[in-house]
Amino acid sequence: MARSHLTLAALATSAVAELDVAQARAHSLGAHGRFDSALLVGRDGRRLIIRVPRSQAAETEQSADLVALRALTIGNRSRLPFDVPQFVGQAPAGGTRAVVYELLPGDAFDANALTGHAGVSGSIGRAIAAIHGLPTAFVGTAGLPQQTAAECRAGAIDVIDRAADTGYLPAAILRRWEQATDDDALWQFPPTVIHGSLAAESFLITDDAVSGILGWAGLSVGDPARDLHWLLAARGAEAEAAITAYSTARQGSDPRITQRAMLYAEMELARWLLHGTATRNQAIVDDAVVMLDGLVENVHSQTMHPLSPATAPVLDVTAVESMLQSTPRGAPRPDNGSAMHTDAYDMSAFRKSEFDDGDSDYGDSDDRALAETGAIDQPRPFHDSDAATGPVDIGRATDDQAATRSSSE
Repeated sequence: MARSHLTLAALATSAVAELDVAQARAHSLGAHGRFDSALLVGRDGRRLIIRVPRSQAAETEQSADLVALRALTIGNRSRLPFDVPQFVGQAPAGGTRAVVYELLPGDAFDANALTGHAGVSGSIGRAIAAIHGLPTAFVGTAGLPQQTAAECRAGAIDVIDRAADTGYLPAAILRRWEQATDDDALWQFPPTVIHGSLAAESFLITDDAVSGILGWAGLSVGDPARDLHWLLAARGAEAEAAITAYSTARQGSDPRITQRAMLYAEMELARWLLHGTATRNQAIVDDAVVMLDGLVENVHSQTMHPLSPATAPVLDVTAVESMLQSTPRGAPRPDNGSAMHTDAYDMSAFRKSEFDDGDSDYGDSDDRALAETGAIDQPRPFHDSDAATGPVDIGRATDDQAATRSSSE
């Protein structure tokens, strides 16, 4: 049974010394949420969010978030042009723990709305570039994952091989992906610090600029293309503007990054297929097969640009847009973070990917100040009635990192 917002408020007073809660609002997806959560306002005006995991997977994710946030020291945060959630306190809660964070200001949107404004798109590109510009040493010191370019390549090959073993992967797509992974030049890149779980719901926007980024459980050193992958499901021109701003900020240090991001985007279909076979859900398998067939048609109709000089053409941002927007979200992976200001995800829906969006519910104008993370679709705050849908990510594991804001007391 889900914990009430009043119960969560009581837990928060145990987790945070001298906290006097004046208001508490439920912030949950109900029976399907992976976390019980609530938005709290103290008598001193302080705004907090408390989250209690409802499953082992959610607890693992929350622990990864905490490790990442502790690794992002004041020095590291000072290098970022946006805010990062701040851990406030924790308290035991029935075999797990309740964790309290400062609530960051800002509004959340779905991918299309998020990249629908040139100024916001540029800010997104620069924000991602700032993450990738962080020094890598602190990641190893914190015990977080580190991958070389060769290991990133091997990981992609493993996904492709497992998808091929299902017998459902079209031969044309298998050849296309194998040619990409065989292209040595494509995998000559310097690994960087990556967020690892970026999706539209990861971003908080204030005054047409990124004011905060949430969901840091996937923080690691790895392929920076993973953090750009979700943009391929957003509006073409504006998403390209974000990638251009990113490349400008990074001074073109990785000329093949967009092609790898496209490869990761296409491989989301393989991850969806693998999820269907792993869970023995024929409906998911059939859905993945239909989308893979659509990808084959795009290849044969020559509507895509090449991933590597020797491969068949690959989806550009415009061509990939329609296919990826209809691609289901993936289930959360251990390395996938959930937005700090959200309830957890609906595991039964599996509608998000590692870099997807969710939905956030804002009440009146005062509630907007309690902005958390969420998916982005309409250029308006989301409501609980909105379905969590959004762009695809290589880790198709992010289930709802989206933020759901409750307008009721």
